[in-house]
Amino acid sequence: MLDRIGLEKQETVILSPYAALSKNSQGRLQKEVSSDLRTIFQRDRDRIIHSKSFRRLKHKTQVFIAPEGDHYRTRLTHTLEVAQIARTIARSLRLNEDLTEAIALGHDLGHTPFGHAGEEALQEAMGKEFNHNQQSLRVVDYLEIRSNKRRGLNLSHEVRDGILNHTGANLPSTLEGQIVRIADRIAYINHDIDDVLRAGVLKDDDLPKEEIKILGDNHSARINTMVRDMIFSSEGKDKITRSAKIEQATECLRTFLFNNVYIGSLGKKEESKAKRLIVNLFKYFIENPEQIPVEFKHKENENDLQKIVIDYVAGMTDRYAINLGKELFIPTPWLKEKNNSFLQDF
Repeated sequence: MLDRIGLEKQETVILSPYAALSKNSQGRLQKEVSSDLRTIFQRDRDRIIHSKSFRRLKHKTQVFIAPEGDHYRTRLTHTLEVAQIARTIARSLRLNEDLTEAIALGHDLGHTPFGHAGEEALQEAMGKEFNHNQQSLRVVDYLEIRSNKRRGLNLSHEVRDGILNHTGANLPSTLEGQIVRIADRIAYINHDIDDVLRAGVLKDDDLPKEEIKILGDNHSARINTMVRDMIFSSEGKDKITRSAKIEQATECLRTFLFNNVYIGSLGKKEESKAKRLIVNLFKYFIENPEQIPVEFKHKENENDLQKIVIDYVAGMTDRYAINLGKELFIPTPWLKEKNNSFLQDF
């Protein structure tokens, strides 16, 4: 039987000198008894997968708001694609797959309903920045409640660091976190192209020809090019890198998506409604805090009403926010005539 001690010994033999070893973890916010079977990073991964916030990702927007179709990405399928890409890279570089997977699975737990439109709406309502990285960390540190009624998932320092720094100015402290940071971009660039082509927002001929020539003329080829480039460019190094050619082509493709899809495209036509809904929900619960579920009120934020409202609204799924908006803001007819024919008055 391969128990935790055996797994930790195996890591020291198999993994790269640059890998984050489970036995060398900086530990958790609150000390716990170690598992006899699983490493600290395996337990983190499992806690994330079994969390309610992870399950809610299946009903949160990736690009298109409330799309009518079974094959468009959601925040959950995006997360799974990031995890798959990141694990492939980690395995090839002999880095810690369990740590990589845990960071990937947890990196977007703090995303709002309606994707970045919801994020922008909360910023407008608050009058200050809303950062989904920081919100993801709040989810795992405070908001998620485990089956033993303990608040927070109490994840390891390394997983928390990777979640917090998967975008933004600061790099994750581990190579595993750095992998997720780039794998996130690889995933959404490619699956968003796939979705906009399926939706008819763009056609293959609309894609930038020079970058497509470099990266590949189909979804699989582009991911393969980007992943192989990361692996070969980072082999034997103490940081995760990409070749200048592939990195530049990838960033040009990302810029193309921002200019032609993410901002003002036909596929984003419902965003203004989504933003208005989020702003209205925020204002409503600021004025009616007694209607916020008690689980969002705890000693960490009990004196900060705005934070309580943000935690509640940001955690909503698209459909929960829509249904709640209908309940709160749209009148429901209740008085009915016995004879409902409009001809009775004539």
